[in-house]
Amino acid sequence: MKPTTRRRFIRSGYFLSLAGYLIPILKFFPWSRKINDTTNKVAINVNTDTYNSSLPKSSIFEPSYLALHRSGELKKRGEELWEMMEDCSLCPRSCGSNRLVKERGFCGANANLEISAYHPHHGEEKPVRGTSGSGTIFLTHCSLRCVFCINWEVSQGGDGTRRSLNAMANMMLDLQQMGCHNINFVTPTHYTPHILLAIDIAASKGLRVPLVYNTCGWERREILKMLDGIIDIYLPDFKYSNPNMADKYSSEAFSYPDLTRKAILEMHRQVGVAKPAEDGLMYRGLMIRHLVMPNDVSGSREVMNWIANELPKDTYVNIMGQYRPMYKAMDYPKINRRLTYSEYDSVVQHAKAIGLTNLDIQGY
Repeated sequence: MKPTTRRRFIRSGYFLSLAGYLIPILKFFPWSRKINDTTNKVAINVNTDTYNSSLPKSSIFEPSYLALHRSGELKKRGEELWEMMEDCSLCPRSCGSNRLVKERGFCGANANLEISAYHPHHGEEKPVRGTSGSGTIFLTHCSLRCVFCINWEVSQGGDGTRRSLNAMANMMLDLQQMGCHNINFVTPTHYTPHILLAIDIAASKGLRVPLVYNTCGWERREILKMLDGIIDIYLPDFKYSNPNMADKYSSEAFSYPDLTRKAILEMHRQVGVAKPAEDGLMYRGLMIRHLVMPNDVSGSREVMNWIANELPKDTYVNIMGQYRPMYKAMDYPKINRRLTYSEYDSVVQHAKAIGLTNLDIQGY
């Protein structure tokens, strides 16, 4: 069986969404929703009064963003972030583009929200996907722009559809209604204003599942502080320990290791160590992903050393071994091959040796 990848899952979503138009009964099953180019309506009418079976059975879970919504703080922060697009500094590039007048930033986005797809995702970490999937919204464009991106058609090719904030809010409610355990924003950095304002709308209509911030890790700490009390689960990558590697393979992102360390510390301050609840699901916490790359391009041992030294030893760390040369990787000899098992296993053994105790090693 081929491993589940984000790219394969999105592409399967395209097929299933077309099938949804042909076979009406599919609307009653938790399949993928591909964005419709001509309407802002979602495929299912959302009943916001329906109790979501993904919530803990022993108690009623209330995410902290609901209190911020009721006080008006959630909308206020979204509006403050929106104003920052006039001279955009939402990501570490701080490219200064005036996205409010439709100028596109380095990431490729302007003020228009563009989304590639949304659907229950069964390929995420087990405590996130559970039995009913993570309610994933794939946002178009990316500020990091890695040369080996497996999802480059969306992140750099701009494959997506313009959507309204109301449509995004309805997507969240749709996914909740389908039984998803959380709402998972993939590549969210450049759309943080849109996300907060859409959450505010969705919260007014009954959204109450945890929120996942699924990021490359390269974030401005100042922006993350504005997400405090809104995001329940941070799911960052920690791609490189060497700035020269980030510079070479991620479009001159020389500051990646330094800023990602600071960002992860801020995420940990906000949500703490990720520990599953009695039902096996994750409702709050920091979950770090690290992709081991050929020829130690990612500096994996140094990444593990930093986590062990700066964070609790039971920090959740997913050591991923599914690297495949994609997109422009063939132009870079050191990464133009698959990872070997020995390369992967050596990182796992090192992580264990330095005392990390909460390792997800299912990725190779």
